[in-house]
Amino acid sequence: HPPEWALKPENLFGFMELSLRCAAVICCRVSPEQKGAVVRAVREARSVITLAIGDGANDCNMIQSADVGVGLRGEEGMQAFNCSDYGLSQFRFLKIMLLVHGRWAYRRN
Repeated sequence: HPPEWALKPENLFGFMELSLRCAAVICCRVSPEQKGAVVRAVREARSVITLAIGDGANDCNMIQSADVGVGLRGEEGMQAFNCSDYGLSQFRFLKIMLLVHGRWAYRRN
């Protein structure tokens, strides 16, 4: 089904039930507003920490809707990098950021 179908109020519960059974949800070929709506719906459905990773201006809504937003500086410009909580110059640095810095933050709290 198209993304707008899943985000309608009458279908949102079923979409969330299915999505929350998954370890990760990847949404592709959706509008910037729909990306942000998916992140906000997950935050409202459960008390979980959300992470959004983007590399272009079309990802800014999603990045700002998440608890932790990671922007990648790349071919699409600097918009995602500038609107994020954490900015990375290369995608390969994401693993280090999540595993090392994430563990440190977890141990502090």
